[in-house]
Amino acid sequence: MISDELSRLWGWGEHHRRLVARLTIALTVTLAFDLVCTVLVWRFERHAGGTEIHTFGDALFFSTVQLLTVSSQLRNPLTTAGRFVDVALEVWAIVVVAWMAGSFGAFFRGGHQVTAS
Repeated sequence: MISDELSRLWGWGEHHRRLVARLTIALTVTLAFDLVCTVLVWRFERHAGGTEIHTFGDALFFSTVQLLTVSSQLRNPLTTAGRFVDVALEVWAIVVVAWMAGSFGAFFRGGHQVTAS
């Protein structure tokens, strides 16, 4: 039984291609979303009083950390527009985590169903 499961995991079938496609789509869209949000955060926050975002790199750090951990040690965002971007980053992060969990669930369930029929 263990060898059957391992052979399913290490083999390459349609459900593997679907999982890789989903992961690739999620990564690509998330990177693009991160870049767009970085530009927006940089534009909205760099001149705010008391901001910790002064450079494009600061904005990239902020938006990427928001996507990865849904938190940041920076005191930003301080502007209303920056706060909207921050909420969008957090919502995106939660949606992508749920989407990936579902994709892995479908992968393991689908792999089992293909061989059981």
